[in-house]
Amino acid sequence: MRAKLAELFRYRELLHRLTWREIRIKYKQSIMGLLWAVLMPMVIVLAGLLVRLAMSRLSGEPFSAREVAAISVKAVPWAFFVASLRFCTSSLIANSNLVTRIYFPKEIFPLAAVGSQLLDLLVASGVLTLVLLVLRVGASVHLLWVPLLLAILIVLAAGLGIFLSAASLFFRDVKYLVEVFLTFAIFFTPVFYEVELFGRWAPLLLLNPVAPLLEGLHATVVEHQPPPLAWVGYSLAVALVVLVGAWTFFKRAEPAFAESI
Repeated sequence: MRAKLAELFRYRELLHRLTWREIRIKYKQSIMGLLWAVLMPMVIVLAGLLVRLAMSRLSGEPFSAREVAAISVKAVPWAFFVASLRFCTSSLIANSNLVTRIYFPKEIFPLAAVGSQLLDLLVASGVLTLVLLVLRVGASVHLLWVPLLLAILIVLAAGLGIFLSAASLFFRDVKYLVEVFLTFAIFFTPVFYEVELFGRWAPLLLLNPVAPLLEGLHATVVEHQPPPLAWVGYSLAVALVVLVGAWTFFKRAEPAFAESI
């Protein structure tokens, strides 16, 4: 693993250039420009608000501004995660001409895809901050947990992205399976709701490694409480295992890339 990281570090300039190339391609001749970074989280928030509104009508409980904040805090990182996996899945196929010509660590392509989504995450987080100020959510020392939670999410997205980029090169229908999975994954991830609603079944939902991170963001940003540390540790462990396993699989499959393009 150390050798892989050392090799990747030597090609850091290439990673930087490919990341900015992905950003330029994404926004080139785009009417909305960086507003696209806000569009997907906004759609998720609106869908979540409709769900919460329906739930409040059925339960008779009032719909509060704090619920708007809760959904918004979770929608931004979830949109980043979904977009990262989508772009990573097709990253090798989209750059097939470069994959077969010269030698360099090919995992740079999915990593550049994740890196390009960081700009969207940054822009959306800025808008989210303004929303939270309007909603008067406030701040606390627990906000110091936010960088760690986002870092774990980025590592998890990178690991899954590396695996999916290689898998889609050998099996082209992986791209469509990923689209189907991501479409329905939001219902099994606490974006529109909190896991406490499921009572004794809550730990089952938290086995999804993204769930503790979203719950942690909700706790630290909205509730001003520390995240569920045991479950955050679980997400960190899963993210590291996924990254190491995916990277190992990628490097072993790399010699066969040229034959599969």
